[in-house]
Amino acid sequence: MTELIIYSGIFLLLIAHALLAGKMYRTVHEDTTLGMKEKNDWKLKALIFPGFYWFQYKASKK
Repeated sequence: MTELIIYSGIFLLLIAHALLAGKMYRTVHEDTTLGMKEKNDWKLKALIFPGFYWFQYKASKK
């Protein structure tokens, strides 16, 4: 039973990671103020740590 709880927790974290990375990827892709290199840098960061870099991206847009 403990194993099932652990696996379901890991699965939820993986789904949350994928959804947030996709959201950030889409937002960066639609941003016309960024150059190609900047877009690629933000997209790569979105795949690694989407939660952390999402707030940095939003702060840089203000």
